[in-house]
Amino acid sequence: MNFPSSLKVFTLNNGIRIPVIGLGVYQMPDGDRTQQAIDRALKSGYRLIDTASIYHNETSVGRAVRSSLIPREQVFITTKLWNADQGYDQALRAFEKSLTNLQMDYVDLFLIHWPVQGKRKDSWRALEKIYDEGRCKAIGVSNYMKNHLEELLSYANVKPAVNQIELHPYLFHERADIINLCRQTEIIPMAYSPLTRGTRLNDGVLVKLAKRYEKTTAQLLLRWGIQQGFTVIPKSAIHSRIEENIDVFDFEISATDMEKLNDLSQGYVTGWNPSGLP
Repeated sequence: MNFPSSLKVFTLNNGIRIPVIGLGVYQMPDGDRTQQAIDRALKSGYRLIDTASIYHNETSVGRAVRSSLIPREQVFITTKLWNADQGYDQALRAFEKSLTNLQMDYVDLFLIHWPVQGKRKDSWRALEKIYDEGRCKAIGVSNYMKNHLEELLSYANVKPAVNQIELHPYLFHERADIINLCRQTEIIPMAYSPLTRGTRLNDGVLVKLAKRYEKTTAQLLLRWGIQQGFTVIPKSAIHSRIEENIDVFDFEISATDMEKLNDLSQGYVTGWNPSGLP
């Protein structure tokens, strides 16, 4: 990736660089509003856009990137393989459809969206083929818990570069086993719903700490994720919040306060919970 030197990035286990913060577009309808949100994000300095086939907005993502006039190699695009498309042949066809929707020759990261029992291995073989052909720069998974990732690592020829899961302080200790496995195997955790979908932004401990750093509670949560070594992908279509969410690089949370945030953990899941899936 030919990113500006000022862009904050992590390096994946295959040497590819990924921005530490991106824009998630989950539940954003295909159309002008989504395109305008992405345009605002790109103008605000974002260089990672996270979509998925099931979001039905890949077309808007591709259109926004093209209209931005930012060179394609300077924007990191993630999309995902949906459950109904899992299996070897189906996955290959789904990837082609995503490329068509995006109107791109490649994506930067292609993820298996959920661990579908009985189809995970064949789906991963398809992702490895796509990766070997150079049509995606990195491959990975989403919503894989420890048992799913251990299974994948037992047969993968290409180690996943990313595991995208819900992560925030209110779920930190309960996700410790998968976070630690990712760290041990040099897989970057990508945190979705890092702002708890807004449901914990008025938490008293969070509010008090945010005031100390003269930041919003949303900025504090995002900074916490980045300091944990997670790529964070907050979702917003509101331009002021898009700009606010990336303004997190002029402060650092102390080790003591990081522990206070860690201890907010209460097993709080805002969406579907993959724990317990076979």
